[in-house]
Amino acid sequence: MNRTISGVPAKNQALVTWVEDMATLCQPDAIHWCDGSPTEYAHLLRGMVHSGTAMWLDDQKRPNSVLVRSDPGDVARVEDRTFICSPTQDDAGPTNNWKAPDEMHGILDGLYEGCMRGRTLYVIPYSMGPVGSPIARIGIELTDSLYVVANMHTMTRVGTRVLDVMGQSTDFVRGLHSVGVPLTGTEADAPWPCNPTHKYITHFPATREIRSFGSGYGGNALLGKKCHALRIASVQARDEGWLAEHMLILKLTSPEGTVKYITGAFPSACGKTNLAMLIPTIPGWKVETIGDDIAWMKFGADGRLWAINPEAGFFGVAPGTSMKSNPNALLSAARNSIFTNCAMTLDGDVWWEQMTDEEPPVLTDWIRRPWRPGCGRPAANPNARFTTPAHQCPVIAPEWEDPRGVPISAMLFGGRRPTVVPLVCEAFNWRHGVFLGSIMSSETTAAAAGAVGQLRFDPFAMLPFCGYHMGDYFGHWLSMTGRTSPSMMPRLYYVNWFRKGDDGKFLWPGYGENSRVLEWIFRRCDGTADAVDTPIGRLPRPSDLNTEGLDLPRDALVELLRVDASGWLATVEQIERHYARFGSRLPTVLREELAALVTRLRGVSR
Repeated sequence: MNRTISGVPAKNQALVTWVEDMATLCQPDAIHWCDGSPTEYAHLLRGMVHSGTAMWLDDQKRPNSVLVRSDPGDVARVEDRTFICSPTQDDAGPTNNWKAPDEMHGILDGLYEGCMRGRTLYVIPYSMGPVGSPIARIGIELTDSLYVVANMHTMTRVGTRVLDVMGQSTDFVRGLHSVGVPLTGTEADAPWPCNPTHKYITHFPATREIRSFGSGYGGNALLGKKCHALRIASVQARDEGWLAEHMLILKLTSPEGTVKYITGAFPSACGKTNLAMLIPTIPGWKVETIGDDIAWMKFGADGRLWAINPEAGFFGVAPGTSMKSNPNALLSAARNSIFTNCAMTLDGDVWWEQMTDEEPPVLTDWIRRPWRPGCGRPAANPNARFTTPAHQCPVIAPEWEDPRGVPISAMLFGGRRPTVVPLVCEAFNWRHGVFLGSIMSSETTAAAAGAVGQLRFDPFAMLPFCGYHMGDYFGHWLSMTGRTSPSMMPRLYYVNWFRKGDDGKFLWPGYGENSRVLEWIFRRCDGTADAVDTPIGRLPRPSDLNTEGLDLPRDALVELLRVDASGWLATVEQIERHYARFGSRLPTVLREELAALVTRLRGVSR
């Protein structure tokens, strides 16, 4: 078949051959090699508008921005259709769906055959991380979705400069994506094409391949994001001795001008993006953003862990984002952004729940219906998103693009725990910190009848994203201290912004006030802040936290820092069940840490 080829094809023969092989399988009408230029991005937006996928927003209110509405059946990651296709099921572990590689390839090849007829196959060369960074990695995504190409332009570094750095190397992640809706030439294309029957998001860690079929949304289709940056990269990190983590990276500067860099792992709905873009309430302190979602960390020549944000943009959850909760995120999306499944105002702007104090009197909701306050349905989809360049963030740190990365002094782990877990706790050492990361959890509330106090474990916030057996993943974390001097490793902390009092209200105000906890952590890394040893770790005393100007009753602060020994003991059985999932692959030292915790707790609860 003769196909139109546009753009400048790579000179890398291995890449060219793979693209030709995939084109033979998928049978597109044309192939376009992306150059990553602003002109190309503008063409992509115009193409989405012309096809009905997107509509322009008012250029005065939201310059160079569009609103996209997906198919109502394609609005989020589909974890039940996400697979790790490692050589054996045991390699994938109990937290992943698994199919044998040959079996999955057989299924997918049948679906991919002819799936791009009537469409263009776009070749997207992208770098996860600053182009040429020793911590960065290169991937190639093939897709038939304009929406995917436009989003990848923002979320990664795309174009010919990536091919130049790549040269003749065969060390790149191969990603193939299709919406799974071929066109015969007679029917009109859907505004949001997706396959209603077949959806697969599959990963082949041994061969560094990603294959995605049927969905056009978010992490299902933007293969550089969770698929490459976490599921495949976590395996690369294990094999090569580094860390690929679901973590924010922030820069914290003291009034004295001293700088430290901190990473943090938080499950969804635990304030990760808010923390990454935090505006401190304590005078003289400054927070700047390196990244809000993913961190890749490698040991430098100095023995420290150096981190980059492998992404170039933010793919943020819109509902709940406001000038109160996260003004810097909202300001980041003021222009040059793609909004997905948000509501639209009468004057051509976007809106979502909690964006403003007052709800607009009338809107068009995310599936094109008239909407009024009190109508009984949300205006924006709960997973509505904004895609915006990271460089537009008002508090983006200058070194966020530094190819060397930034040296990490501390790592935070957190969950949503209304009881038991104190505001902040410092691990005794690295292995104790890995134990705390391995039991990260959020707690069910009264909204789940009969399940109050049950823990939903999400170790290191990686449960949906670890590309191999999580027991081995814990072992990989434990092995880090063998790669450098223990004194060079970051300090590890467990934080909890969500502790509640007997009245059911949050004890800690959160948001900008979290800077008070960051200050204590900063000073602990400096050796200038005190802590007391407790059965669960090292905690500040109420007097150790800077509470000047904070309207917080002393009894609330005491409760926030109280060690609830009986509460911790009551969770041990749940932790044991959680650990039992990993069988013999669970590192012995984690069971030893749990036993030691129980002994310490019983010693103070008598």
